[in-house]
Amino acid sequence: MSIGHYIKEIGRGKDGARALTRDQAADLFGQVLDGTLTDLEVGAFCIAMRIKGETAQEMAGFLDATEARLHRLGATHSPTVVLPSYNGARKLPVLTPLLGLLLAREGVPVLLHGAATESTRVSSIQVLQALDIAALTAVRALAPGELAYAPTELLCLGLKRLLDVRRVLGLRNSAHSLVKLMNPCAGRALIVSSYTHPEYAESMAATFALTGAQALLLRGTEGESVADARRTPRMELITGGEVRVLQEAQAGPLGQLPELPSVDAGATAAYIRAVLAGDLAVPQPIAIQVQHILQALQVLSDGR
Repeated sequence: MSIGHYIKEIGRGKDGARALTRDQAADLFGQVLDGTLTDLEVGAFCIAMRIKGETAQEMAGFLDATEARLHRLGATHSPTVVLPSYNGARKLPVLTPLLGLLLAREGVPVLLHGAATESTRVSSIQVLQALDIAALTAVRALAPGELAYAPTELLCLGLKRLLDVRRVLGLRNSAHSLVKLMNPCAGRALIVSSYTHPEYAESMAATFALTGAQALLLRGTEGESVADARRTPRMELITGGEVRVLQEAQAGPLGQLPELPSVDAGATAAYIRAVLAGDLAVPQPIAIQVQHILQALQVLSDGR
């Protein structure tokens, strides 16, 4: 169906817009990813969906279209942990690489994927570069205990183009939500995903449940998939279409704040090295997150 028909449905404003079916959403998003539309049409799609907001059925359709075009990493013997990293650091250091390396140290294959979507923030790739961890240049299976970084354009070039629209429009679009929901692995995976605003927790959990994904969902650090090092957030496990609370949010005043580095990539990398060497303690909220992930992986491995 033509893009114009879909824009008429979704572009009637917040109250007048009509939701698309999952199949319609997949058709529309496939056209966006394939690069067959003009810049004007892509911009109209981005603005219309930004105003309307995505339903779980629409986001599932967007995922269907994306996954049909993904260059997936090969299957591994054990489930892979998938860490989306797209928000970066603004006020707090981006410790998503620390989470990935702590999991890899436990023998878990870990895929961190992302892109720098804001020039004013420090991204995970900058921290990984400071840690001498290079980005993948081709998709492949991961080894147990390996942390690998895949840039979005390696997984799906059309998706990276859509993320880059933000630099023109100045607004996030559906792609910024979708990258936190997708599974770039051919085999079993646990997606560790995060939200910045509480209202997204319900919609993201609904999409994970609808698509049958296995996911750990939390309110991460500035939108990153790592727990805030200062306070333990609520964590939920979505598996088999059901949502289960693993960890309630830490309540009350904080007794002591951990000593954290600046947001600078070099300072963050030095801090991560010190934590891995045992010179500094793992922040308690991140240690708790690691344990919940390891327990969730055991559940997936046992097929429960």
